[in-house]
Amino acid sequence: RMSRHAKKLRDHDINPCVAETDATTKCMDDNSYKKDLCTDYFLKYKNCRKFWHEIMMQRKRSGVKPEMPSAEERKKILESM
Repeated sequence: RMSRHAKKLRDHDINPCVAETDATTKCMDDNSYKKDLCTDYFLKYKNCRKFWHEIMMQRKRSGVKPEMPSAEERKKILESM
């Protein structure tokens, strides 16, 4: 059974970078945990977190709730870019 924290990390409405997390984990699994072979995946994950953190902080400053857009809202934000 997954812990509440683990479920949150898997929830696309809460964690905008589930796909990047999964890709990074798969790369590490496939390459015997040699980090240097997965640099691109780590970078994509880091950029994803940074991007959505900035969006979240903007929404927080503007008083928008919830601070993290839902998965559906995020999809629209990305499509508009």
